[in-house]
Amino acid sequence: MSLSRRRLFDVGAVALAGAVLAPDAANAATGAAVANEALVRRYYKSWEVRDWAPFDAMLTKDFTFSSPNDDRIDLATFKQKCWDSQVDFIKGFDLEVVMAKGDQVVVEYLCHTKNGKGLRNVEIHRVNDGKIEQIDCYFGGNASFPSAVSTKKG
Repeated sequence: MSLSRRRLFDVGAVALAGAVLAPDAANAATGAAVANEALVRRYYKSWEVRDWAPFDAMLTKDFTFSSPNDDRIDLATFKQKCWDSQVDFIKGFDLEVVMAKGDQVVVEYLCHTKNGKGLRNVEIHRVNDGKIEQIDCYFGGNASFPSAVSTKKG
């Protein structure tokens, strides 16, 4: 297939337009991922503050949480089961891996309890319109709760 100069010019113009426009799309996706990662980092810092209001403001009203023990519990149940019963055991988090892609942020963390013990979990956060809509938490059983780790002997 031979290309005329006109056809070559047209193909080159399309390629040039693609090269110019594609970075904007990539930058927009990267910007969203950066914003989502920053939101999730603030989420973990909020546990250390022990104030539900700013924490709650980061979660959508239709928020759900899933784990090996919980199947898509709602925001009120999450507050009762995960915040009210666990927040006083948590000293802080070391976020060891944080990877954002699109509307998802994957986090592997080491949670430090107030009495110097720790546990490691992985969570996948789904972000919608600047708020966390869903968290799927992966851990190895009840011994991976801050309260269980804190009271474990040894």
